[in-house]
Amino acid sequence: MAELAALEDPKIRAVNERHGDDHGVNLGRLRALAKRLKTQQELARRLWETDDTAARLLALLICRPKAFERAELDVMLREARTPKVHDWLVNYVVKRNPHCEELRLAWSADPDPVVASAGWALTTERVGKKPEGLDLAGLLDVIEAEMKDAPDRLQWAMNHCLAQIGIEHAGHRARAIDIGERLQVLKDYPTPPNCTSPFAPIWISEMVRRQRAK
Repeated sequence: MAELAALEDPKIRAVNERHGDDHGVNLGRLRALAKRLKTQQELARRLWETDDTAARLLALLICRPKAFERAELDVMLREARTPKVHDWLVNYVVKRNPHCEELRLAWSADPDPVVASAGWALTTERVGKKPEGLDLAGLLDVIEAEMKDAPDRLQWAMNHCLAQIGIEHAGHRARAIDIGERLQVLKDYPTPPNCTSPFAPIWISEMVRRQRAK
């Protein structure tokens, strides 16, 4: 904890806090510290229990993803107060855990929109990597009905799923683009030069263009 405190940079904290993340540690330095510590499951659990954002990010880098029980990951997700901790927990730990699919189904139906957003993130992963057994048309039905009025984090996750369906599955592409055009979600999102807009119709078209250009 003392070493993490020494890495704290007020300028980095100011930038992170604008995105809801209350820490000021350079992530490259955090990764270097994790590399030095290597995998230490018990230390990871103790770091998580501090409720400190930088400590929790470090915990997620040095933990053993397959060692967590389903109930434990469910509690951790609900405790993850900041977007970065939430994202790293889902992407670095839950996706590599044997209970991933059970959690995807449970979280997708959760009344808490932040928890539900984790379920949608896991669904987006399956859309791209293991779509067998997914009801893609059904997912589009839910997105069409609920995305427009969803809270920000959930809306973002549903929009990513919409784009992924359109990018990866040609048979659903026209409908995915049409849903995006009608709902207009993230149409005016400020996008830096040389970055792809998160507006689904533009995102889908650009990624498909790149795939065809390969």
